[in-house]
Amino acid sequence: MPTKKTVTKKVTLKKVATKAPKKVVKKTTKKVAQKTATKKVAKKVAKKNPVSKTRSQTNKKTLVVASNSTSFWVTDGSVLNSLVSLRDILDTMDKKVYSYHTDKPQNDFTNWIAAVLGDEACAVDLEKAKTPKAAKTTITRHLKLYNI
Repeated sequence: MPTKKTVTKKVTLKKVATKAPKKVVKKTTKKVAQKTATKKVAKKVAKKNPVSKTRSQTNKKTLVVASNSTSFWVTDGSVLNSLVSLRDILDTMDKKVYSYHTDKPQNDFTNWIAAVLGDEACAVDLEKAKTPKAAKTTITRHLKLYNI
């Protein structure tokens, strides 16, 4: 437990107008704990190690590439086998084609991503996307978690 110290100072006061004898007054200051010293040490220890970057890189997911039998066949004839190929095709995908796969009771893209590629979080976030541009943004954000 930190120790507390009481500091006492002697202060002399003079009266300027009359020549009275000097008075000695005891003044006590606030009790000072040694917490300030431990805070400084804690701040120095809290610095990040440069090794932490390499640890986070090893925790990244491996990109799943679907086989020919489990690839996604888009109505415009495109064949998708990974999140990267889906992200790339969304730039040129017509809104009608996108809505064909997403405006059903079940979203084809999210079902495929969850079942075949095994990325539940991306599938949940992709359900909220109403346009191909929003879908691409969502997929790009999730691809940052992959080791590609």
